Amino acid sequence: MIITPLEIFDVLVTILLVGFLFMDVFKDPRRYNEDELERYLKNKGILTGFNWKNFWFAAKVTAPAILLHELGHKLVALSYGYNATFHAFYANSTTLFLGILAIAMKIMNFGFVFLVPGFVSITGIGGPEQAGVIAFAGPGVNLILLLISLFIIQTRKMNSKKMHFWVLTKNINLFLFIFNLLPIPGFDGFTVWSSLWQLVF
Repeated sequence: MIITPLEIFDVLVTILLVGFLFMDVFKDPRRYNEDELERYLKNKGILTGFNWKNFWFAAKVTAPAILLHELGHKLVALSYGYNATFHAFYANSTTLFLGILAIAMKIMNFGFVFLVPGFVSITGIGGPEQAGVIAFAGPGVNLILLLISLFIIQTRKMNSKKMHFWVLTKNINLFLFIFNLLPIPGFDGFTVWSSLWQLVF
C-alpha cells in the first residue's frame, strides 16, 4: 500500500497546520469592492473573527510544496524497496516541540515560524548513493514545481489573483529548494552533500 489511512490523516493535519500558521502571511488577495469600514475595523482589531479565505488560500499555496516534497522522498525510498511512512509533526518529539512552539509563536504574533510540519521515516537505507538520491528527491520536487510555476507565469495570461497564487508558489518552492539543500545536520542537504563526498572521495 502506497499510503495508509493514518498517513492520509497526517496529510490532513499537515494541511490544517500550515494553513493556520501561514494564513496571516500568504493572504487571499483583497477584492477592490471590499467594504472600507470593514477593512478599517479589521486592521484596528475591532472586528475580529477567523478568516477562512486566508486560511484556505495559505493552505493551497504552502501545503502542495511541503507535501509533494515529502512524497518525493517516500516514492523514491519505496522504489528502492524500503519502508517509508509520512508522519505529521506530532510523531517525533523534536518536531512536536517545534510544532507547538510554532503554534504558540503564531498565537502571540511573533512573526517568524520555524517548523517541520511533516516528515518521512525510512527504515534500512543502504549506501550513500541511495541515501543521497532519496534525500535529493524532496528538494528535486520543489525544483520541478518552481520551474512549472515559472513556465505558467511567463506563458499564461491570468488575473491578478491567479498571478499572486503562482508567484507565491514559485517563491515558496524556491525557498524550500535552497533551504533544504543547506549542508546542515538534519536537513536533506546534509545527506545529499555527505553522500556526494563519500562517493567522490
